[in-house]
Amino acid sequence: MGVNALDWKDWLVMSVTLLFIVFYGVYKTRKNNSGVKDYIKGGNNTKWWTIGLSVMATQASAITFLSTTGQAYSDGMGFVQFYFGLPIAMVIICLVFIPLYHRLKVYTAYEFLESRFDLKTRSLTAILFLIQRGLAAGITIFAPAIILSVVLGWNIVTLNIVIGVLVIIYTVSGGTKAVTVTQKQQMFVIFAGMLAALFIVVDLLPKDVSFSDAIEIAGASGKMEVLDFSFDLNNRYTVWTGIIGGTFLMLSYFGTDQSQVQRYLSGKSIKEMQMGLLFNGMLKVPMQFFILLVGVMVFVFYQFNQAPLNFIDASTKTVLNSEYGDQYRKLQEKQNTLFIEKQNFALSYSKNKTTELKTKLFKLDSIEKIYRLESKFLIKSAVDPDYKNRYTTLKNEVETLNVESELYKQKSEDLKTLYKEAAKDTQTNDRDYMFIRFILNHLPTGLIGLLLAVILSAAMSSTASEINALATITSIDLYNRNLKKDKGEAHLVKMTKWFTFGWGIIAIIIACFANLAENLIQLVNIIGSIFYGNVLGIFLLAFFVKYVKGRAVFISAIITQLLIFYIYYLDILPYLSLNLIGCFIVMFLALIFQALLPKKEETQAQEIRL
Repeated sequence: MGVNALDWKDWLVMSVTLLFIVFYGVYKTRKNNSGVKDYIKGGNNTKWWTIGLSVMATQASAITFLSTTGQAYSDGMGFVQFYFGLPIAMVIICLVFIPLYHRLKVYTAYEFLESRFDLKTRSLTAILFLIQRGLAAGITIFAPAIILSVVLGWNIVTLNIVIGVLVIIYTVSGGTKAVTVTQKQQMFVIFAGMLAALFIVVDLLPKDVSFSDAIEIAGASGKMEVLDFSFDLNNRYTVWTGIIGGTFLMLSYFGTDQSQVQRYLSGKSIKEMQMGLLFNGMLKVPMQFFILLVGVMVFVFYQFNQAPLNFIDASTKTVLNSEYGDQYRKLQEKQNTLFIEKQNFALSYSKNKTTELKTKLFKLDSIEKIYRLESKFLIKSAVDPDYKNRYTTLKNEVETLNVESELYKQKSEDLKTLYKEAAKDTQTNDRDYMFIRFILNHLPTGLIGLLLAVILSAAMSSTASEINALATITSIDLYNRNLKKDKGEAHLVKMTKWFTFGWGIIAIIIACFANLAENLIQLVNIIGSIFYGNVLGIFLLAFFVKYVKGRAVFISAIITQLLIFYIYYLDILPYLSLNLIGCFIVMFLALIFQALLPKKEETQAQEIRL
């Protein structure tokens, strides 16, 4: 779809909503950027409900609405288990992290590490944050670029640059206070838009299919399986990975990630900070459940309305114009026949919910998944000649081998890997396009503009928070800490703005080279899981193991990060478990090194009492 795809009413709703948020933020903070306290900590006068909404808005990026709905469409409600550890983490942070940060009057979480350990440990931890959050900031720019590329027909790289520049201007001008006050407005827009989307998609179902019928149909296809109590390591999302791995990830994210710490450090008191985080803890899981439910309802909608084999129009056009065009058309015909059968069985099941019909619906959904995988394979072959050559070579080799030989087994695994590669490729992986395609094709005029404003509001809030935090860490923990002379607050504010600009440029560059994993929401969480466990372990050592000193922690942190990279490369564990593993490895190694290292005199760190 090009520019003409949007009605003028949609442009009006989207533009007015976004411009109001931006101008509101500039107006409210026009006198608040003169000093470091105002620019970085927002003047320490934020109320608890603003903190709670700001914390939620920082985490709720455009990725949340694109990828979470796509995740639900493909795999169902199970992803909500990822957030089960969040309320637990909020309570721990309120009891341990917030009182300490408030008493020390820190600007960043990593200032505490120098007082407890030493400068090199503070700097290393800050650098680990800059790497992982810098990567994530690029992805949060890339996500809305996908949206606008679909709506406007523009090149994604061009859109990455345009969106990134706008975010840089918005973030540089307002500082932390502007980010916080605008996020409150953005969350109201987000809640209203998603609620409207749910009501509309249910209303678009056949008149004799109620909401409860829709839930039953989704359940018949396996989409309503919320809880998984299994201990299968091949399942990424279970109750146990959510509670254990999720708790450690959320402790790291909300307790040590400056993009979140900076949100609640702006509170006027400990009580306001704590109430803000508890508010987030109570509301976040229901919010994610609700977003997933929207994705599931879109899945039910497509049981009664023909869905494309692939939601990326450009990829479909490419394969249809290639040598694989006839194969793809035959696959489309098979899907069309399957759709008619699915539609009839879904209508029958809505009236008579028998086990036989339920089994049939599940089987038909499984067949459609196979068709979709085949379509991704054909698209990948059409857009990548090298992929086609590798596949042809492997297939020919497999056909000449003895089926019982080890080489046959290895080559067969290589073939499976090529199929997985096809499913994850940017031009074939359409999960993140599903919701935006549904919005553009099926929602009424006006609501399309509101939903686009929802997704872009989320992109603005999360990207602004990340770039704001990256600049703060660079300014406070690296630049200012290593200056030999204090050049004053005005200079530090000026440099923070320049660092904001610099990180914005880096985020744009990362966005221009971003590739989708299975979907964007998982990619962001994978990046976080690789780094967060190590950082959390360092903080837990600082809080609770007083005899461990800086040298032992510094060496342990470097070794741990290398080990986590290697474990992830082996792909033998669910990525959520990396948070727990990283945390325990760094703590274990630090205890060992503290016992083995020579008892040289160290600069005594300031004693911290919890």
